[in-house]
Amino acid sequence: MKRVLITGAAGFLGSHLSDRFIKEGYHVIGMDNLLTGNMANIEHLFPLKEFEFHYHDVSKFVHVAGELDYILHFASPASPIDYLQMPIQTLKVGSLGTHNLLGLAKEKKARMLIASTSEVYGDPLVHPQTEDYWGNVNPIGPRGVYDEAKRFQEAITMAYHTYHNLETRIVRIFNTYGPRMRVNDGRVLPAFFSQAIRGEGLTVFGDGSQTRAFCYVDDLVEGIYRLLLSDTHMPVNIGNPDEITIKEFGEEVLKLVDNPKAHLVYRDLPKDDPKVRQPNIDLARKVLGWEPKVDRAEGLRRTYEYFKTVVERQE
Repeated sequence: MKRVLITGAAGFLGSHLSDRFIKEGYHVIGMDNLLTGNMANIEHLFPLKEFEFHYHDVSKFVHVAGELDYILHFASPASPIDYLQMPIQTLKVGSLGTHNLLGLAKEKKARMLIASTSEVYGDPLVHPQTEDYWGNVNPIGPRGVYDEAKRFQEAITMAYHTYHNLETRIVRIFNTYGPRMRVNDGRVLPAFFSQAIRGEGLTVFGDGSQTRAFCYVDDLVEGIYRLLLSDTHMPVNIGNPDEITIKEFGEEVLKLVDNPKAHLVYRDLPKDDPKVRQPNIDLARKVLGWEPKVDRAEGLRRTYEYFKTVVERQE
């Protein structure tokens, strides 16, 4: 049985990846310091002999006993609320944490995949974004702690690949959604759903003309799984190219939730908030044979059922 270490295993994406790798017959070692993760996301895995959990901060030295075939580094605050409140931890997990895990991968001769992000493109001047675009990032702005942590993460990963001949993979993740997202993590979809269910104003920043492209989590996990097992070491965009404005997205949520008290409210646009976001996935189609399968209407329906249960439980 092959062994895979998944950092950030108690988080939204980490928990879904843990499910997938166990389903594929792997032994999963989940690691998380629960800074933003939630044990409820993985409690169903604890009875399984194929799963073990290590409570640990990867910014400190990482040791895993025995052989290791793969490492998936998904430990990081990932929402604006998180990394604005925890800027140092965000920078450390992207730099020190990545360095520690690359060292572990080198020691174990394991293949390592890092979770990068569309935020490496910043507020893009190229649209849609292709992997050869270098980005437009403000390194000292409020979002810089996350954007530059991910850019450094890519750079050191590529350096280990080049200098140490380490097997590495880099996935650039675009906006992803689905069950197990934190209700109050500040990202647009959790905010819209929780506000609509409670009959509050859905917070739209600016005039709502900025765009995003939302990928359902099952599709993202499939793309990550294929990338890990592929032969490409260059960054690959994984996301859904179906672009929509934030205002239109808010209206879709209002229609789905159907709470007469809910409505759109407008606030000032935060500094350095990207005006557009849309992945070009030609490379993923070519080298992975991957493209998203779940359309937004179906994905939102599944996600709404989850958020409805969680929000009502909090009431």
